[in-house]
Amino acid sequence: MEQQNLIHGRTATPIAPACDHPAPLDSCALQAEYIDIARELEGDASSHEAGDAHLLTTNALYHGGPVQWSFVPKVFSRRDLVYLAWIAETMGRIMDKVTLRFVEDEGFRAAFELDPRIERLACMPNAFGTQIPIARVDIFLDEETGSFKFCELNTDGSSGMLVTEEVTKTNLLTKTGKTFASRHVVSTFDIYGACASAVLDCYREAGGKAAVPEVVAVDYAESIAREEIDEFARVFAEHGARLRFADIRDLRYEDGVLTDALGPIDCVWRRVVISEMLEKPCPGADAFMACAADGAVPIVGGFRTWPCATKTVFAVLHSPAARQVLNEEELAFVREHVPATYMLDSQSDLTRFADRTRWIAKPRDGYNSLGVRAGQDCTDEEWAEVLAQMAQTRGTVQEYVTPYATLNVEGGVAGIGRAFEPYMNMEGLFLFRNRFAGVFTRCGQSAVIGEFAGRLNMGCLVVEE
Repeated sequence: MEQQNLIHGRTATPIAPACDHPAPLDSCALQAEYIDIARELEGDASSHEAGDAHLLTTNALYHGGPVQWSFVPKVFSRRDLVYLAWIAETMGRIMDKVTLRFVEDEGFRAAFELDPRIERLACMPNAFGTQIPIARVDIFLDEETGSFKFCELNTDGSSGMLVTEEVTKTNLLTKTGKTFASRHVVSTFDIYGACASAVLDCYREAGGKAAVPEVVAVDYAESIAREEIDEFARVFAEHGARLRFADIRDLRYEDGVLTDALGPIDCVWRRVVISEMLEKPCPGADAFMACAADGAVPIVGGFRTWPCATKTVFAVLHSPAARQVLNEEELAFVREHVPATYMLDSQSDLTRFADRTRWIAKPRDGYNSLGVRAGQDCTDEEWAEVLAQMAQTRGTVQEYVTPYATLNVEGGVAGIGRAFEPYMNMEGLFLFRNRFAGVFTRCGQSAVIGEFAGRLNMGCLVVEE
């Protein structure tokens, strides 16, 4: 596969949002057409193997091999995107309101039942107007009807950009993808560019004046996706800035200057997850928190983004406290699209969750699907143990939403000769400075569509006609 054969435009953003949508969405027919082309090519076996070979030349790797990818990408029309923009930006406005009230109102903060250390961090100053500059809201979207439910909200790191970019390129380099693209005007999202612009716009809004800003992505070395940062370094350079990674352990703060092992920092892009930072205390983390408290250096993705990333936020959105924050239209949106969620403790009546097929358990401060257990994947005995553990650790139980399934097959050598089968889908809608700008889709055949449950990473195409 020759990458230079990939010549497609970028999807124009921002997109004017609207709640009206076709039923079914145009994606249903477009994806069916894509599958028909693959079948006409008798499965397009040669492209499977070549796709793996191409991914090996990129940074989209997992333990040294190509990431697991789906042969069929998610394909949306421009009309579909208008609806996705409405979903994402409506939740974005809700998240902004919730974050501001959390910072301003001690009583509202109490509804989240957060660790006091996290409360203090989340109330630190913000140097720019956008409360959550980078986010990804995950949904289960029924493409036949347009109905949807949220899965969770991501504000720390909001990963998935690298695999989306590279798997999309791989899909378009297959014979199936090339044939499909020859029949339509196809574009792809510039997620990297939108993200870099959001970071640098926040820096400038905060008063940053460096001609070539030194932007540092801060995380733990064992947790950061270094290959993603390497790709972003190239994009930031195109935007007139330098990006590097710093292990949080290397940070120092003195006299209003934050430094890492390589020198002073103009702007921080926080990638470290707050709960992980508190689990791994170190002098560098203390320096980072002291810098944030002084407001000395702009921190994009500051600590106040955390309340909306917790698993408790959905319970708060359904609580009486939300009525003080949201208008009637937003409350109706929550009732219809946010799954019922309950915070557990040692006094909780667990018998109400005994029908395990209806529920999924999530640690209160969890991330990256760690510790998530769907009742459908458990025996009755296992589910009882999961509930007991969640009550002991003050976890959450959430209404289980059965994801919408579409036909797909694993890309790469693992998928050669295999028939198309139903895979359940989850869409992650990227928000940069509160505007929708891309989709991170993955699919799987387990009740939890997670990195450790054999999920497939999907590309995303936009048909512009």
